[in-house]
This record gives sequence, C-alpha cells and structure tokens, in this order.
Amino acid sequence: MTKEEIENGRDDMLIDEYVPEQRHGNTIPDGFNADYLNIYYGKLFPHAEIFKWMSYGNDGKHPACDQSYFGRREFSFTLDNDIYLRFQSFNSASELEKSIKEKCPFKIDIGPVYSVDPAKRHAYAQTGGNVFSPVERELVFDIDISDYDDVRYCCSGADVCIDCWPLMTIAIKVMDTALRDDFGFNHILWVYSGRRGVHCWVCDGRARRLTNEQRASVADYFRVYKGSENSNKKVSLSGPVLHPLLARSYTDVLRVFFEEKLLSSQNLFATEERFEKILELIPDEAVAAELRGKWQENRRSSISKEDLNVIRWEQLKHMLQSVKQKVHGLRRCVEEIVFSYTYPRLDMEVSKHMNHLLKAPFCIHPKTGRVCIPIDPNHCDDFDPTRVPTLSKLLEELNSGGPSANHVDEWDRTSLGNSVRFFRTSFLQPLLKSCKDEMESSYNSKLQQSKNSLSW
Repeated sequence: MTKEEIENGRDDMLIDEYVPEQRHGNTIPDGFNADYLNIYYGKLFPHAEIFKWMSYGNDGKHPACDQSYFGRREFSFTLDNDIYLRFQSFNSASELEKSIKEKCPFKIDIGPVYSVDPAKRHAYAQTGGNVFSPVERELVFDIDISDYDDVRYCCSGADVCIDCWPLMTIAIKVMDTALRDDFGFNHILWVYSGRRGVHCWVCDGRARRLTNEQRASVADYFRVYKGSENSNKKVSLSGPVLHPLLARSYTDVLRVFFEEKLLSSQNLFATEERFEKILELIPDEAVAAELRGKWQENRRSSISKEDLNVIRWEQLKHMLQSVKQKVHGLRRCVEEIVFSYTYPRLDMEVSKHMNHLLKAPFCIHPKTGRVCIPIDPNHCDDFDPTRVPTLSKLLEELNSGGPSANHVDEWDRTSLGNSVRFFRTSFLQPLLKSCKDEMESSYNSKLQQSKNSLSW
C-alpha cells in the first residue's frame, strides 16, 4: 500500500466475514474482536443518522441547501496496526456507508468542514494561497477520568468504576447547564468515550461557526482547575464573591456531591497520606497543624472509616469558617477544596482548535469493546459505564433475538436500540428542525434584501 493510498484511504482492505462456527452456542467471547466489526457496521451502526447529523439539513431540496456541505467534512479512519486514513470525504450517505463497511475501521474520527473537499486538498494547494482551511466545526469538549487520578483512590489511569464515574456525571451536569443557560446553546450531545471519559458536541449553528479565538474564550470560561506538578494548590477562587457559574455549580451540584458521595466513596480523610493532601490546600500552617494534631490523636479511635471522613470534614469546615478566621482567603478555602476535588477538568486544546478530531458516536472502543453511546444529561446519574453494550453482547443479541421481520432496524433487536432512539428523537430531530428553520429564515431574509435592492 503506498503512502498516498494510506493517506487518502484508497486501499481495498476487507475483513473476513464472521464465521458462526467460531462461536460456542450463542456465546461470543468478551472484549474487542476486529473480526466482528463487519457484522456491527453491516447491521447495527446507524449510518443514516450520522449522515443526517453531519449534513445539518443540507441534504434536502430547499434552495438554500449547500449541496457541497457534507462532501467538505473530514472523516478519519483508524485501521488495524494504527494505520490512519486522514482527510476522508464522501458525497453521499451511501458513499460513507460503503466505505465504513469495506474498511471496518477500529475508530472513526470526525473533523471540521473545510473550505474545499479535503480529499482534493493537494490539487487546491498547487493554486497557492490558503484555499484549504476549516470553516465550520462543532464546539467540542473532552473530559477524561484519568485527569482526576490525584483525587480518586479506587482506580487510576484508564480504569473506571461505579465509585469514581460520578466525577464524569458531575462534569456533565455543570457544563450542560452552563452551555444552555449561560451561552444559550440548545443542541448538545454528550457521548461516553467507550473507556475513560465523555465527549461533548455543541451543534448549534452559532457554535459551529465560532473562530478558534472564540472557542478558546468559551473553554477558558470553564477553566478553574489550573493544576501543575509543582503546585499543591490547584484551584484559586479570587474576588469577594464567586462568579455566578461557580456559585451555581457549587450550590447546586459540587458541594452535595462532595459531602454525600465523594468523601466516603473515596475515603478522602481515612489515612494520613490522604488527609495531608487536603491540609496542603490550607494556606495557614497554624490551622493545618491544629487539624493534623486532632486527626493524629484520634486515628486509633473506634469510629468507623466511613464516619471518619465526614467527621474530619466537618471539623475542617468548622475551623476554617469560624468567626475568628479573618485571614484573607481562608474562609474561601472550603470551597476551593471542593472545587479541587470535583470541578470538571477539560482537555483545553481539544476545544480551542477547529481542526481537532473527535471520535464519532457509536464507534466500538478497541480496548474495552464498549459502544460509544450517547448519555442523556437529564438522566446522567443513571449512566453506568460498566453496563454499556459491548460488541460481543450485541452479536449475541442478534444471534438470539429471533427474526428481524418484526423490526424496521436491526439495532432495535439489541440493547443498542435505546441509544439510537435517544440520538434520533432527543438530539437529531430537534437539531434538524432548528437547521431547517434557520435555513428558511436566512433564505427569506436574502429574498427580502434582493427585493428591496430591486425596488430602488
């Protein structure tokens, strides 16, 4: 395969058809198996929905439709052995579906809409000038649980469990509310990354047309966690009062989560090593020393570890918020500790640049075999990453689900059905209606301007 073929995806890589005899009964081995991808992409992947989404209403017959729109979108495929096919582009839903079925990518990434067809960028480059450039892209956010390793003790790295996953739930709650209430965005898609985090796609027309500078400003709006390897204090809440975003987040979400769940689930005060990390966040050494002395004295008491976390937190709060503590910043220290342990930690670079790639929903994560399914922000407390449909589970369900004649779509026979339906009804349909209304309004406005100019 030549370099040009790899780059432009012109290879004819096929994965052998799945052989039923490889199964034992209806049981299919857990985990990721590349040989099963052709079944998944052939029967379950929602090709039509992804095409509709990426078209934003430009696949219709309205005179305002931009028929070149979808064809200027970059898709990137990752094949086996980390072969990357960048700058893939397709002119129709059938082209996209055919290519995915043929190549069976381990991962599909979505990039921006470019000024010209990305697959033909070399031809445009010869004309000189900056002809090939991104012109539109969803505002995206990427949050990984591994960035919280300093405040969780149940897991580390890419591992995640039901005790630490709520940190992702809190990030969704804080950011979804702010994106809707503070920025006025309506069409927001949250997606489980398949392994260790969540992705957010803000798809309103205003969001898609933001410049890199504007994207950076939105990302900075959320930025509170500014940790570094050389600094104990990760969060600094300046000013006499909290910013409305932070005050709302603290009151509505963070404080309750920290006190009612995180304290006990992570045993934040259960050992000296752990409570020392919290004491390091107190700027007054005398106060920290007094608390340290109390906790070291009663470390052999009969109090249960679960109660110990709550008791020590209450002691810390009482001391820091008592009337005698007039030192600047000390009363704010309680809030800073809560923010340090709970506030969303964004991968800022993902959000700042229009040309950043992000994994498409409904891909299969090659490390876990889990599907990257949408998360309903209104019911994100119920989301459990350990119960997400896996590739092997879906194939078992297909095998044992009976005839498909009763179902319009194959995915309706599996546990993927609820996720695709949610994507269709709660996200895609309202989005496309908004796109149609925006298109109609813009078209009528241009018509009116044209009439006005002619009347002169």
